[in-house]
Amino acid sequence: MDPDDAAVETLREGRRRLRPLGGDCIVGLFYLPELDPPDGDPPDGDPPDGELPDSDRTSGDRARSDVPRAAPTSAGQRALLDQVIALVGARHRRRGATVGRGGPGEVIVVRPARAGRSAEGALDQIVRTIAGHEFAVEGRRLRVTPAPGYVQVDEAADDVMVIRRARLAAQHAARQLDLVPVGYHPAMEARAGRLRRPLRDRLRPGEGLQILLSTALCVGVPFLVYSALFAHGIDPTAVVFGFLVVALVGTALTIYLEQLAALEAERCPAAPAAPFPPASAVIAAYLPNESATIVDTVRAFLRLDYPGPLRVILAYNTPRRLPVEDVLHRIAAADPRLLLVHVADSTSKAQNVNAAVPLVTGEFVGIFDADHHPAPDSFERAWRWLSNGAAVVQGHCVIRNGSDSRVSRTVAVEFESIYAVSHPGRARMHGFGIFGGSNGYWRTDLLHQIRMRGSMLTEDIDASLRTVLRGGRIVSDPELVSYELAPTTVPALWRQRMRWAQGWYQASRRHLHRALGSGDLNARQKVGLFWLLGWREIYPWLSLQIYPLIVFSLLHPKAGQGFRLNISLYVVAAFFSTLVGPIQAVFAFALADPSIRRHPGWFVRFAMANIVYSEFKNVIARLAPIKELLRDREWHVTPRTEAAPHGAGEGAGFPYADEAERYAQAPS
Repeated sequence: MDPDDAAVETLREGRRRLRPLGGDCIVGLFYLPELDPPDGDPPDGDPPDGELPDSDRTSGDRARSDVPRAAPTSAGQRALLDQVIALVGARHRRRGATVGRGGPGEVIVVRPARAGRSAEGALDQIVRTIAGHEFAVEGRRLRVTPAPGYVQVDEAADDVMVIRRARLAAQHAARQLDLVPVGYHPAMEARAGRLRRPLRDRLRPGEGLQILLSTALCVGVPFLVYSALFAHGIDPTAVVFGFLVVALVGTALTIYLEQLAALEAERCPAAPAAPFPPASAVIAAYLPNESATIVDTVRAFLRLDYPGPLRVILAYNTPRRLPVEDVLHRIAAADPRLLLVHVADSTSKAQNVNAAVPLVTGEFVGIFDADHHPAPDSFERAWRWLSNGAAVVQGHCVIRNGSDSRVSRTVAVEFESIYAVSHPGRARMHGFGIFGGSNGYWRTDLLHQIRMRGSMLTEDIDASLRTVLRGGRIVSDPELVSYELAPTTVPALWRQRMRWAQGWYQASRRHLHRALGSGDLNARQKVGLFWLLGWREIYPWLSLQIYPLIVFSLLHPKAGQGFRLNISLYVVAAFFSTLVGPIQAVFAFALADPSIRRHPGWFVRFAMANIVYSEFKNVIARLAPIKELLRDREWHVTPRTEAAPHGAGEGAGFPYADEAERYAQAPS
């Protein structure tokens, strides 16, 4: 039967059953890349040796992979598709719903549209069911990756058009492989002459004006509010002043408690609870940006000392063929542990990671950026955590090019305050950790279900929060070390932190209300998530509120008597808050990796510059919601250049350095 005929037949059967319930329905098309043989294969012929040759695997277009993928025979593929259909039908069939075949690797679900229930929510449950299930085919246990597209139609819609639109939506979902249902939109249709930038992009103000706008909102709007209240006989200064004092002291006190908690952070289990299983490492790379360093990175992973089998997967995208690919292919030919995955249509790290997930073998997988060199025992240590109940382990990211510039030295100390102090302290104090995007180790089955979402600028934070909200335990281990590169210039640092701040803002908007309303989190975790997602967005705006308050008090002499009388209290609170930076530096020095601690001067300079650096980050944090409002989400790639070999300081500070290696400097 023609693939379109099969899909249309399933749709017609579903719509026939729905007529007594009304004509409106949701048509979901779940594309399974693993079950769609590449073009050129005989539809009923078995691939040689039971494997599919190199193929496009981001469905619809399918993401190209340089690695053969083990797959069932054609008969096994048909049996697997039958199992998927039976599973969906058994768990999600509603009165009047229909589940059946479509084209190759497609499952069609036709269900009634229900008032008050979104199509995304209904299809998301089906996606979770498929992605979370292990299927048995030809004596093997397999998982599949559904790419869900859907269209909501009325009784008059043409069947062929409906299937075409659902398939088009599934193709868009398949480019991300993040398990998020994608609804059809007319903008998905290919049109000539769509190269012009949208009007909002052409009218968007530049970054300088955006900074002025955010500052005006932060300072000007409160002043106008105070003036309006005072004109109506209300003096707001006492209340605002008291709130600012409490905010300053409370924020500083929470940070101090977090630092103290880091001294008693949870320790890694002494031994694994199970033998060392097969494992995988996924390195995500945008190859033009990583070509100077990627060979050294791959060799660093192939030298890892792990007792079990370890597969190293380099998932990369590149707009053009590069000479370094030939070098990588020679390494892969010499060492079968290395798999090269070219993700042809990728535009993000999330897509690269998601494309690699179906190739992952073993019970756990480490995710890394392309500049990371993990310590030799990193996978062995990670398994000790995972085998004892952790779902995700976040390691300690240490800067290895701290000597390159003042910026990289600042970031080197800052990373110690984050990974050696804040992360383990938060996990101890609030009962949850955070996956930071690299040097993180996941249980394979969990990563298969969570995935990374390319729509989020910080896909790592989004994945962390979705894991925590479903009850997963994320732990932080400051002794699980990997060495990476820091930005070396202020513009590069600005771009990196701008993306981080905007991504955190996205994650806060999406997950804060879910966290506070979750019945699966305890009070301690909810307080911690409010601090992490809510207060971290509020505080940068509060940090400047003393200035409009002072100006208002000077312009309205009859107001603010309590404020003027208690200015000394604010000075004390501000001083208490200012000490956060120096005390952070002290804790960071005490708990730092030896390669960074051997430079005490870096910590002294960090403490002295902390006030300026904190406001630098606050400016970025205040700018993030402005950029989101303007839909300014451009991703800037900073080219990497080669540097002389050294670690945190002149070679000796990087304990796993190979003297023959040469590293690149540049931001992640």
